Amino acid sequence: MGTTPAGPEGTDEADTATRGGGVPRTLAEALRARTDEELAALLRVRPDLVSPVPGDLTQLATRAGTRASVLRALERLDRFTLQTAEALAVGPDPTPYPVLLRLLGGDDGDPQITATLPDAVATLRAQALIWGGDDRLRLVRTARELLAPAPGRPSPTGLGPTVAEATAGMSPGRLQTILVTAGLPTTHDPVSAVAALTALFTDRDRMAALLDSAPMEALAVLDRLVWGPPYGEVTADPTPPVRWLRDRGLLLPASPRTVALPREAALYLRAGRAHREPEPLPPEPQPAHGVAGTGRPQVVDSAAAAQALTALSTVEELLHDWHEGGPPVMRAGGLAVRDLKRTATALETGEPMAAFWLEVAYAAGLIASDGDADERYAPTPVYDEWLDRPPAERWALLADAWLTASRVPGLVGGQDVKGRPLAALGPGLDRPAAPEVRARVLELLATLEPGTAAEAESVLARLRWERPLRTGTPADTPLDPRSRIAAWTLGEAEALGVTGRGALSTHGRLLLGLPPEPGAPRPAPLTERLPLTTAERGAAQAAAAVALAPMLPVPLDHILLQADLTAVAPGPLERPLAETLAVLADVESKGGATVYRFTPGSVRRALDAGRTATDLHTFLATHSRTPVPQPLSYLIDDVARRHGRLRIGVASAYVRCDDDALLDEILADRRSQGLILRRLAPTVLASQIDQSSLLEGLRTMGYAPAAESNAGDVVIARAHARRTPPRTPPVPVPESPQAPEPVLLTAAVRAIRAGDLAATVARAPGPATAAAPRPGELPRSAPAETLATVQAAVMTGSTLCIGYVNAEGSASQRVIAPVRVEGGFVTAYDHTADEVRTYPLHRITGVAELADELP
Repeated sequence: MGTTPAGPEGTDEADTATRGGGVPRTLAEALRARTDEELAALLRVRPDLVSPVPGDLTQLATRAGTRASVLRALERLDRFTLQTAEALAVGPDPTPYPVLLRLLGGDDGDPQITATLPDAVATLRAQALIWGGDDRLRLVRTARELLAPAPGRPSPTGLGPTVAEATAGMSPGRLQTILVTAGLPTTHDPVSAVAALTALFTDRDRMAALLDSAPMEALAVLDRLVWGPPYGEVTADPTPPVRWLRDRGLLLPASPRTVALPREAALYLRAGRAHREPEPLPPEPQPAHGVAGTGRPQVVDSAAAAQALTALSTVEELLHDWHEGGPPVMRAGGLAVRDLKRTATALETGEPMAAFWLEVAYAAGLIASDGDADERYAPTPVYDEWLDRPPAERWALLADAWLTASRVPGLVGGQDVKGRPLAALGPGLDRPAAPEVRARVLELLATLEPGTAAEAESVLARLRWERPLRTGTPADTPLDPRSRIAAWTLGEAEALGVTGRGALSTHGRLLLGLPPEPGAPRPAPLTERLPLTTAERGAAQAAAAVALAPMLPVPLDHILLQADLTAVAPGPLERPLAETLAVLADVESKGGATVYRFTPGSVRRALDAGRTATDLHTFLATHSRTPVPQPLSYLIDDVARRHGRLRIGVASAYVRCDDDALLDEILADRRSQGLILRRLAPTVLASQIDQSSLLEGLRTMGYAPAAESNAGDVVIARAHARRTPPRTPPVPVPESPQAPEPVLLTAAVRAIRAGDLAATVARAPGPATAAAPRPGELPRSAPAETLATVQAAVMTGSTLCIGYVNAEGSASQRVIAPVRVEGGFVTAYDHTADEVRTYPLHRITGVAELADELP
């Protein structure tokens, strides 16, 4: 096999030379040798290549070699496959497989690398990042440019330039001096001098002899450079060890003040390894130690179920607080910091967790902006439907919305690339990789024994191996976005009840579409099935809800009243009971049991809502498992007796009372000065402040006034539910582009094959030409010649290649079998489109007969 450099990877320069199974000399030719299944696999793993569908395999090869497409493909490689590509980038071009194996496994070899390297090479070849046989592996030119060492862009391998690259601008005299100092004979030209120096550095015996004569200080300099970075600064008068290395070519000038360790010398010092630590095998998630309950699935499921119940109550409490309308929407979108703090205070949690619950409710479609002029957040109509569902189904909806959402709550409080703050429910929180990272984190937890928690760092290490960074940033820095999302996922899954005590729960497994039994057959990983269809999501939610339902407590229909004006709810309450009790009493503490406290203010709140004292006594007697304490009965009766004796109307506001002595008492009270009261009649006081402020002021003074309407009736202060118009949940932002559907893949491969046939089929010379058109060029012929050739093809049943320009001006080649010519149109079977089509003759640029008829 020769070593003649191939032509451009995406051209047809050498495509016609090796049709019959010969050695491919371009990427396009290598793709042409693939089966339809292999082409479909390429388009599936690199979906950007199919949008739009390439016209032929030459266009596909050109697109596969563009910088953006290659970068996207490299960023989705695992660490060892990427290390394989990096080794090819620093190896010879082309690189034989044994040389690649030595670059990764070193001179002594590595059994693990020997076993795993074939898969890495197959992956790179399947993704069209390398091509050629094992004896001539070629990295796509763009990938080589991205991964090879350069002065301004160090290689992940830590290797520097080759001897040929480092001596490109060196004078011939200087080269000969280096040869003599290194103990080599002089040569007649710079090319042979570079070859001699390269041969010295790649010869183990001669290189060992040269380094045996080196001073210890010189060897120390090499030790500092060997694993990178390979560049070092020198002064105009370097130290003796540096001068010794420079005189023998072991350090070559990269700039006037910088020297570099040649790649060939570094590889010798590294025992042939391109990487300091090759990682052929992925790190496995490790079980956590010291976590109570780990290894016991029942304990994990119980803990997860308890947390799921807490999640439901937290979301319900959040939306109950926004029942009459939530905080306003900022002009730039999202929730203001002060409103996020108020929400966190109301939920008795920190701001990050408050942002998380807000984002989960938003992703589930339970809250949205109302779209009014004074835009505010409010529950959606879906919230009312959600409340009517069983608790397990409500949890499954929340968990699924979190799992598939592209919004990342952990980013709240940070800044975007322009330095603008990121607000909860605001723009800028979408990260297309978030659903994949969450699913992968949970799938890694599922690889452990049921009920076993994983060490968080081991999970992050596995994720970093599967998707190493391409920017050169250390993978354990805060700049790693996937690690940040993964770390947040572990905490969010625990808060939501998907995991319990750090281990994946049974209902969490079912939410991922995994069987609850570890030994049962598993479907394809969720990361490969995203995005899920509506039916798949519904089935997973239903299965998770069925598993969770028996572990959730049944809502209670009773409370326990105590003599200290408190009530204890020993568990979750039924909705009507919980809603009434929330009006009648204030929550004092939460936990396994909720403690409510009755106060004059809370009882007055219930009376303002239209309930009478009799209603309250009946409610408590009906739902309490203990007798109603006498102090509570007295409290209700006392507040009810005073409630409504004072009536507040609009003057701006007025106070009306049948007991004029009570009005005298109010006027005499110094605390009433801020109310700006004056007497209009023995039983009426007027105020210059508004009605609500007057109500609040008198209640602060210890009275129990009631608002009245213009007709003199008591105004019942029932909560007014505020709902947004129907809203759809936010659509997750997909990673662009998405993997095409199988039907599209089949059609795309067929179209590419047909277009390639039209572009590369051999054509016979036309009557007026001396040679056939070059492959890829549009046929050209005179209109009369075109018509005559097409008519002849109709009579003979032959096949033609035509050039065609459609109504949008797009030119293409078609291989057709004409059937009929009439009225300025030709009807033919189009081999390119695999269907019968009609073409206007005036849009055909020319025709060419095929040298060989199609089978």
